[in-house]
Amino acid sequence: MPTRKKPLKSAQRKPAAGAGPWDAALSPRRAGEKRYWLVKSEPDTFSFDALLSLPGQTTSWDGVRNFVARNFMRVGMRKGDRVFFYHSSTNPQAIVGICEVAKEAHPDSTAFDAKHHGYDPRSDPADPTWFMVDLHAIERLPRPVTLAEIKRTPALAAMAMLRIGRLSVTPVAPAEWDTIIALSRTTTA
Repeated sequence: MPTRKKPLKSAQRKPAAGAGPWDAALSPRRAGEKRYWLVKSEPDTFSFDALLSLPGQTTSWDGVRNFVARNFMRVGMRKGDRVFFYHSSTNPQAIVGICEVAKEAHPDSTAFDAKHHGYDPRSDPADPTWFMVDLHAIERLPRPVTLAEIKRTPALAAMAMLRIGRLSVTPVAPAEWDTIIALSRTTTA
């Protein structure tokens, strides 16, 4: 009987020709390539101001329990990548700040803590299921860029956060990054 190779996990596969625009976030990088991301948090749970108040303005982005978001962190995010910080479930929802990946994916210890809301009894420390990255605050945007503004900006129509809105971690295309930075520097929303 022929031996079957174990199939690659979806996060390890190369994107197929004609794959979706977000598949590029998990593809091999060119030398020196920087990628861009967006992370979401409810400000009453953890806000950008809370991040700015931490020692070193750095935190672990823990508690993510969605496999797609986990793969973006585990396979896609690299030290030095830039990250938008988005306040969700508030009025208005908006991108409020910029972070940088300070430490690449490492096991999410909250998955092993029975007292933590992110506890996963099936996650094994010897073979972790869940990962986190460390984020360092860089700066507050000159002006928040609201979800309503993002939705009405044609250059942002294909933005991953609009297409897969429930994810707490999504890729941002370089042109989208530039558009949001430009919007944040305008005086009106």
